[in-house]
Amino acid sequence: MAGRYDPNPFDEDEVNPFSDPAVRGKQSSQQKFTGGAFYTSSAPVSNSRLSPLPPEPVDFGYDRGATVDIPIDSSTDLKKKEKELQAKEAELKRREQDVRRREDAAARAGIVLEEKNWPPFFPIIHHDIATEIPIHLQRIQYVAFTTFLGLVLCLLWNIIAVTTAWIKGEGVKIWFLAVIYFISGVPGAYVLWYRPLYRAFRTDSAIKFGWFFLFYLLHLGFCIIAAVAPPIFFKGKSLTGILAAIDVLGDHALVGIFYFIGAGLFCLEVLISIWVFQQVYMYFRGSGKAAEMKRDAARGAMRAAI
Repeated sequence: MAGRYDPNPFDEDEVNPFSDPAVRGKQSSQQKFTGGAFYTSSAPVSNSRLSPLPPEPVDFGYDRGATVDIPIDSSTDLKKKEKELQAKEAELKRREQDVRRREDAAARAGIVLEEKNWPPFFPIIHHDIATEIPIHLQRIQYVAFTTFLGLVLCLLWNIIAVTTAWIKGEGVKIWFLAVIYFISGVPGAYVLWYRPLYRAFRTDSAIKFGWFFLFYLLHLGFCIIAAVAPPIFFKGKSLTGILAAIDVLGDHALVGIFYFIGAGLFCLEVLISIWVFQQVYMYFRGSGKAAEMKRDAARGAMRAAI
């Protein structure tokens, strides 16, 4: 019969597999109590349940030994880039100051830098009534600009009406004349009388006013002739006036209607142009520019005589 202190056959020594082998040997050589007596075992005890795991590659399937280059700017490179940025900033400031000096010099010399802004879809001229024209003259300038646009509309409609007359058998010569009126009339009106009025209101120049009056009278004369269309050139059918409309109405009703519409547009253009001429002349006399213009003319005549 076994003693009451018999060892448990299922008992196992608790050995830490991760401890030092020398320590494990010491632990395995500890005393055991069996049958009322102690015995000492000096043989090293190994844990048979645990086996070492195979080494795992740290790159997880990628190429071993591959290196990743991470560029790190040194302090020298950072200072170099900082100096370059400071040099560029100084250059931009110098150019900005140079541009400002040139603009100031141009302004003192009376040179106006005009940016093309009209028409908005294809700017070809500079036009800014709200900014450059005095407030008390803006209404007259806007109405004058309306007469300029009205002339463009009249000449364009004149081409359409004369084209219908040409299709109905009136001849191609009147169509060529209508095109010539449009090609020469639109830029001519802008250069000869609208632009001088714009600059006269902006700079208050007596010479510009005189230039405007001279060519605006020619504009009025052309509009009156166009509204009447006397039988001067090809029986007057190259212009959509009243007499031409009456002439073509008996042969072609549609062409006559087109001509009457053109005559109405020219008559309206004449009325608005007369109002503009009257208002500009009243301002010219009231501001004393007429006397100044007379003095300038007298001085010019004396210089020519001398």
